[in-house]
Amino acid sequence: MTPQEVIELVKKKKIKMIDLKFNDLPGLWQHFSIPVSELTEIDDPLQGIWKEGIGFDGSSIRGFQKIQESDMILMLDPSTAVVDPVCEVPTLSMLCDIYDPLTKKPYSRDPRYVAKKATEYLKSTGIADESYWGPEMEFFLFDDIRFDQTENSGYYVIDSIEGEWNSGKDEKPNLGYKPRYKEGYFPVPPHDSQQDLRSKIVLTLIEAGIPIEVHHHEVATAGQAEIDMKFDKLVRIADNCLMYKYIVKNIARKNNMVATFMPKPLFGDNGSGMHTHQSLWKKGKNIFFDPKGYGLISQTAKYYIGGLLKHAPALMAFCAPTTNSYKRLVPGYEAPVNLAYSQRNRSAAIRIPVYTENPKTKRIEFRPPDNSANPYLAFAAMLMAGLDGIKNKIDPGKPLEKNTYELTEAEKKKIPTVPGSLEESIHALEKDHKFLTEGGVFTQDVIDTWIEYKKEKEIDEIKIRPHPYEFHLYFDI
Repeated sequence: MTPQEVIELVKKKKIKMIDLKFNDLPGLWQHFSIPVSELTEIDDPLQGIWKEGIGFDGSSIRGFQKIQESDMILMLDPSTAVVDPVCEVPTLSMLCDIYDPLTKKPYSRDPRYVAKKATEYLKSTGIADESYWGPEMEFFLFDDIRFDQTENSGYYVIDSIEGEWNSGKDEKPNLGYKPRYKEGYFPVPPHDSQQDLRSKIVLTLIEAGIPIEVHHHEVATAGQAEIDMKFDKLVRIADNCLMYKYIVKNIARKNNMVATFMPKPLFGDNGSGMHTHQSLWKKGKNIFFDPKGYGLISQTAKYYIGGLLKHAPALMAFCAPTTNSYKRLVPGYEAPVNLAYSQRNRSAAIRIPVYTENPKTKRIEFRPPDNSANPYLAFAAMLMAGLDGIKNKIDPGKPLEKNTYELTEAEKKKIPTVPGSLEESIHALEKDHKFLTEGGVFTQDVIDTWIEYKKEKEIDEIKIRPHPYEFHLYFDI
């Protein structure tokens, strides 16, 4: 869509407000809105805000500027324009790219810019000219959430009418049908009480231009859900991930519920991941396909897998970037902790789907990521790791056909695992990030800022606070 087409859409839909959205470094959408008159210099749509952008305070955005260098510019991307499906006032939503007002160059810490550079770097290698991505986004829909942390208390309380813990609650009446722990996949209603709500979310996603393949209840009790988007190119799918979260959260709220993409909100049941399907294409052909290869994948795909497995500890700093991520990445909850690959096998970190022999659908699925990731950075990092594997012909070894959760202790020792904490992942990133800086895709300041932010704002802050369970363990010592 061009600026002129945007203006025509504004007139056709009688738009009153323009909402400008961009991404902070950790991965949350930021926005502000302007009256439509500020956008439409009708006689010359390439002037005004289209040409000059619009300023904002970069020092107020996580991971961005210091206060003495706070002025930044947003440049509107007309190709992302869509009638906002959430707002009551007719509003046009548009994503923006971030620029430095002095140099007039793209801002190095703009996550969307990192993703754009990754796609350009892919083309420059000659290995492929496009990558396609299909993240499986899981989340919970709760009826109530309360949490607080003070000097003398720390707690959270979650509730859901679906939660098995409510099987004995006097609900006047309690109608039962609470999915048992780890048995939410996929009974029909009335066990699945959120069928219609997920359908409303799907229809809103489609209205916003995001094609959807399927939705269903996920494994956990208490309203765990999955809605799968169709695959797309790297930057576009990352854009869609953020619109997806925006719509899920807002449709849930309109139905007096709350959605969370937190990886592990419940103890004792499955967490929410973002299994990420990926493939490389060249001149319209899927170069991951080989009719004679293991799982029908090519040697190029194997090298790509080798790169993901080699760099997985560092990748986790972007793909599973919260302390809570590592509450999910533990054995026993379908968590992909073992750094191995296999066809069909969901206990391995990398699965090769074998639903069909169609060359166009051949892909690999990297299973450790979760939705706390900034999709622009996570997808870009995975692509860079895979390309490093191809360039350096990194052998992933033999596939592992066994259930990795049932291995003997001797067998387990032979298989590397993902880091056990965010702190370990950050240490791995500090030691292993050269593959990310190839072609200037990740600049050193992005990596350094990410490491500093995660250490100071998350890891260190969690370390100094007593955990409620510590009182159970230690109060009477």
